[in-house]
Amino acid sequence: MFAPSALAGGPGGVPAVSPSVPVATRTPAAPALRLAPVTSRFHSLLYKGPVFQKTATGEILPYVPGTPTLLSATTSPTTGGSPVGVTASGGSPVGVTAALKPELLVPGSTARYVGGIAAAPMAAPVAVQQMIWSADQIIGLPYIYGGGHASFTSPGYDCSGTVSFALHGASLLSVPQDSSELMGFGARGLGRWVTIFSNPEHAYVTVAGLRLDTSSADDPSNQQGPRWRPLRSANSGYTARHPAGL
Repeated sequence: MFAPSALAGGPGGVPAVSPSVPVATRTPAAPALRLAPVTSRFHSLLYKGPVFQKTATGEILPYVPGTPTLLSATTSPTTGGSPVGVTASGGSPVGVTAALKPELLVPGSTARYVGGIAAAPMAAPVAVQQMIWSADQIIGLPYIYGGGHASFTSPGYDCSGTVSFALHGASLLSVPQDSSELMGFGARGLGRWVTIFSNPEHAYVTVAGLRLDTSSADDPSNQQGPRWRPLRSANSGYTARHPAGL
């Protein structure tokens, strides 16, 4: 009779102890970045969830709709989330009596339509919140061809002037650009939070799930001028760009 050790070493035998073989390690795939939606089959902006307001001192309080304070006209705008054209002297765009619109916030990562303006998502980067709050200040102004191009301060805005103003409010653009120039802005493709759609004739921007546009396409309100609108059903015919990192 052969000893077990002899059987293990013979032809076709199984070693008594399996040799140590390194186990191949597999690097887990990086999770895909979550992109804010840029299309939707539904065109309702109805929102009934909680809304908060960021105060001048930075406090976050429940939002209580009220009558804003009217500001007098002046010429020098600021950026970074301040009301459109508001300066240290309390002014607004030339020829416009502007109302100080509140800086609204909602839980989550999707912007919401609240009382005609947009509430920024709490989970969004500060630059995205500033884009939304800045754009809020020109909502309701009329469409003016070329408006917002000679200066960010204007009594009305066209499509690319509106997009430029929002980007400028987040310190992402220093000089207004027309729709053709926006075709080369930032980085190629859809952004995580912000996507600019442009062609030589028109431009609009989606921010955290809402669309800022002067066109009423896919918007049941049928109102013109700078407004927050539902996402379109499709964005064909436009280049897609986004601010780097956003």
